Amino acid sequence: MPKSQKEKEPRENNPQANNSPAKETFTASCSDCGDRNCYRNDKKYPSFCLTLANKKGAEQTKALYTSDSFEAILLKTAGEIEAEFYGRMTRVEATVTFAKKMGFKKIGIASCLALMDETTILAQCLSSADLDAKAVICKIGSIDKGDLGVPDEMKLLPGHKEATCNPVLQAQTLNQWGAELNIVMGLCVGHDCLFNKNSQAPVTTLVVKDRVLGHNPVQAFYLSKTFYSRILDFNRYPKSRLAKKK
Repeated sequence: MPKSQKEKEPRENNPQANNSPAKETFTASCSDCGDRNCYRNDKKYPSFCLTLANKKGAEQTKALYTSDSFEAILLKTAGEIEAEFYGRMTRVEATVTFAKKMGFKKIGIASCLALMDETTILAQCLSSADLDAKAVICKIGSIDKGDLGVPDEMKLLPGHKEATCNPVLQAQTLNQWGAELNIVMGLCVGHDCLFNKNSQAPVTTLVVKDRVLGHNPVQAFYLSKTFYSRILDFNRYPKSRLAKKK
């Protein structure tokens, strides 16, 4: 666990405030703190702590969470699951239990084509809890990438029809169905952003796609000092397969 970098002080990222390009400005961030006093309040807050800087926001959100708002119900339900089943439930079980405790009936699943087998099992899990599940595959609409102006060489299999992912239509389809909670199953980076943005129901992610690490992206952090040390240096990231050969 890193020690609090208390010698750093946040400064405004204003280029006029510091004319020296050799000096770096520092933006307050929880990743620079090793104390986590905000949890137990048994240590000391570093001077750059965001809790200290957001006292008004803390009071406002406290009022929100103690009201009868939808946000308050979500937070209370999540807290109950943590208290009742901490360390004993898989993420799948926690997701199904959350839906049940919230009183949701219609559960949407936005699934990647590559995870449809897993999505089928998830639908069975939801059905076993008397929940109505509706899965929508990412290729819904079957719009060819070429119709969107994507060059043929940028297809994974040039010379063939290749449908684009369509996260907006996934969200719209589940919106029209009346989904009360949507579950993301392995949508690509960016596609998940579009789905979340267009979903009318709250969204929870069950699977994050990572084809290299078997959909377990945190493994890269665990190996960041050895095999995957490259993740700490953007210049060492894999180069584009479409890069022109010199």
